[in-house]
Amino acid sequence: MSDTKLTVYANTRQRENTLIRNVYGFMTLGLVLTAAVAWFAAHSETVIRFFLLNPVGSIVLMVAQLALVFYLSSRIEHMGTGTATICFFAYSALTGISLSAIFIAYAQITIWKAFLTTALMFAGMTVYATLTKRNVAGWANYLVMGLWGLIIASLVNMLLGSTMLDMVISLVGIVLFTGLAIWDTRRVVEMNREYGSEMTAGEHTKLGIIGALNLYLDFLNIFLYVLRLYAAADRD
Repeated sequence: MSDTKLTVYANTRQRENTLIRNVYGFMTLGLVLTAAVAWFAAHSETVIRFFLLNPVGSIVLMVAQLALVFYLSSRIEHMGTGTATICFFAYSALTGISLSAIFIAYAQITIWKAFLTTALMFAGMTVYATLTKRNVAGWANYLVMGLWGLIIASLVNMLLGSTMLDMVISLVGIVLFTGLAIWDTRRVVEMNREYGSEMTAGEHTKLGIIGALNLYLDFLNIFLYVLRLYAAADRD
């Protein structure tokens, strides 16, 4: 390792800045890949027929996504950086196939409005999360309870089909995943301090990938809830 790298890893603030850049760099590349794959898949009859219209293909896709997330989250400390990177981008590509349906179900202008809104919200959240001195560690229990409540409400509304409840769920989902994004960003900062100057280049990269995965999931969830709100407004 060069002297420059040693200096960066030994300096807490510099290490934090490079780690945050890595996190958002990986997250951005993952989102770009997801969007590209989603657009391509939405315009491919073969992909639509095999994954979106075929129950078996849909189940295989869902299982593959869950397996990759579980494997990456639970085994990243024991992976090489190359394997971790491949798993992250493989998950991003599979998610793109899953999300290809939005290019069929929604107008492109609605999708772009939802994306830009989410990006602006995420930028504001990032500034707040990196600058705030507030301890957000205690948010975890409330966020988990909120997630369970959101899941239950979503299942109930699948039976009721209430437009009003769907809007409430979307608003709560936006608030909840914004909170999760703040918590996940602060967690990256805390992990940086926990590892300290003993952090190796490989650990630095893998922390960036796992941080990117968490924020990638937060971003997509916020985007999907914002998209539902814009779509409901367009229908009205």
